[in-house]
Amino acid sequence: MLTILFSLGILVWIVFLLDALIGLRKLDSLEKEVSLDHGPLLSVIVAARNEEKQIRASILSQLKQTYKNVEWILVNDRSTDETGKIMDELTKDDLRIKVIHINELPAGWLGKNHALYKGTRHALGKWLLFTDADVKYEKEAFAKALHYFEKHQLDHLTAAPNLSANRFWLKSFVAFFLFGFSYFKRPWMANNPKSKIGTGIGAFNLVSKKAYESFGTHEKLKMRPDDDLQLGMKMKKAGYRQRIVTALRLIEVEWYGSLKEAFVGLEKNTFAGLNYRISMVFFSIFGVFVTNVLPFLTIFSEDKTIVLLSLGNIVISGLLYIIIIKKMTVFSPALFLVLPITALLFIYSIIRASFLTFKRGGIVWRGTTYRLSELREKD
Repeated sequence: MLTILFSLGILVWIVFLLDALIGLRKLDSLEKEVSLDHGPLLSVIVAARNEEKQIRASILSQLKQTYKNVEWILVNDRSTDETGKIMDELTKDDLRIKVIHINELPAGWLGKNHALYKGTRHALGKWLLFTDADVKYEKEAFAKALHYFEKHQLDHLTAAPNLSANRFWLKSFVAFFLFGFSYFKRPWMANNPKSKIGTGIGAFNLVSKKAYESFGTHEKLKMRPDDDLQLGMKMKKAGYRQRIVTALRLIEVEWYGSLKEAFVGLEKNTFAGLNYRISMVFFSIFGVFVTNVLPFLTIFSEDKTIVLLSLGNIVISGLLYIIIIKKMTVFSPALFLVLPITALLFIYSIIRASFLTFKRGGIVWRGTTYRLSELREKD
C-alpha cells in the first residue's frame, strides 16, 4: 500500500514541480518595473476595526508615495479602540484623506466586506486599491504598480508582499502556508489569460473602478471571510484581465505576531477555504500528512523500496519548496528541514479552526459572530 501511495506521490510532486517551474517564470517582480509619475486619480480604500497599533504607520508610509494623484478612503468599521480617532487625526496631515465611520453592520454582510464596499461608494478614482491597515509601503510602490497595470491593460492586479516574521516557528509556519497555498491554488495561473484560475491578496488588490463595478462590487462577496482571494478568483473566472506579481521589497506586512495569533487568525477562513465541507477537511488533513510528514518517518523503514520512495518524495517536494520560497518570500529555504513539524502545526490549525467553527456554529471575526448557516447560504 505504501509503495503505491509513495509512487503516486512522486508522480504528483513531479507534476507540481513542472507546473511551478513554468508558472513562476511568468511571475514578474514589481521592483523591476518603471514608475508612473503622473496619471488619473487612485483611490486607496482601507477598512479597519481596532487597528490602533498599526494604522498610523501604514497610512504614513502611503502618504510618502511618489505617485501623488491619490485619495485615501479610511473606513472605521465599528472600532472600540482609538482607530477612529487616529483616522480623524490623519486628515489633519493630508487633505487627501477622507474618513467614514460605520456604527452598525447590516444583516447579510461581513464587517470588512461591508466597510470596503462603503468605501468604494465615496471613491472618485479611476483605480481602486484595497489594502489592509497593517501594510507598509516603500515610496515607489504605487507608481510601479500603476505603470505595470496600464502597460498590461489590466482589470485587476494583486501583489505578493513580504510577509515578515521574527520568530523561528512563526517564520516556518508562514513559509509552509505559502508553500501549500502555491501548489494547491496555483496563483501563477492568474497570469495565463487562457486560464480561469485567479487569485487575490488582501495586502494589495488593485482594480479598475469600471471593472469592479461591472463585476458586481463586494456585493458579490458579502459573506466571504476570504474576500481578498475570492475577489481575484471570481473576477478572473468572469473573464477580467488579471495578473499577480511579487513586491517583496516594496510592500511589507506582519501576517501575525506569533504562532498563537496565526492559529486564531486562521479560524475565520480555514473552513471557508475548504468550501465549508467536512470531506475537504479530512482530505486536507490526510493530504498534508501523507505528503509532508509520512515520508520523513518511513525513510527509516527496513524496507529499502519504501526508503527509496520516501527519499524521492522528500527530494522532489524539497525542490518545489525551495523554488517557491525563493520566489515568494525572503526566508531561507533551509526552513524545509523542519517541514514535517510545521506540517503537523498546520494540520493542528485546520483541526482547531474546523472544530471551533462547528462548536460556535460559525466564525468570530473581530468581535462579530457570523453563523455558519449564513456563510454557507451566501457562498
